[in-house]
Amino acid sequence: MRKGLFFIAAGMSALLVSGVSAESKAEKSIEYRQGVYRVIGWNFGMMGGMVKGEVPYDKEVFAKRAANVATMAPMVLEGFGPGTNKGAKTEAKPEIWAHMDDFKSKLSKMNDEATKLAAISKTGSFDEIKKQFGATGASCKACHDEYKMK
Repeated sequence: MRKGLFFIAAGMSALLVSGVSAESKAEKSIEYRQGVYRVIGWNFGMMGGMVKGEVPYDKEVFAKRAANVATMAPMVLEGFGPGTNKGAKTEAKPEIWAHMDDFKSKLSKMNDEATKLAAISKTGSFDEIKKQFGATGASCKACHDEYKMK
């Protein structure tokens, strides 16, 4: 699965560097980041269902989902280049580009928390995993609260 995600991401990245117009590049960047967010959200939702007891906990499946999130999280920033605040429908607030250092810091924190979740999901107890899942979710929420339109 990780190889598959890599090839999807590589293909998306290739679109970003192709010789298309600036507007098309912005549109492709927005599509890229939205795709990355969809993959993260889908995997995070599966883990959330387990943590909440809505679906049976399966350590192997949880670890796979956590690894997917940890793989995708560093890819988010690629979709937030200059000029990508417009060009396609987006829920990203303009404040991202005005406060890019803070945004990058929050993304870095999310990456760190996702990496910790992937690691602990392999060997940790369910309580440890739930705690780290909460920390990872909080790091996502920090960006959503400040930089995502409701």
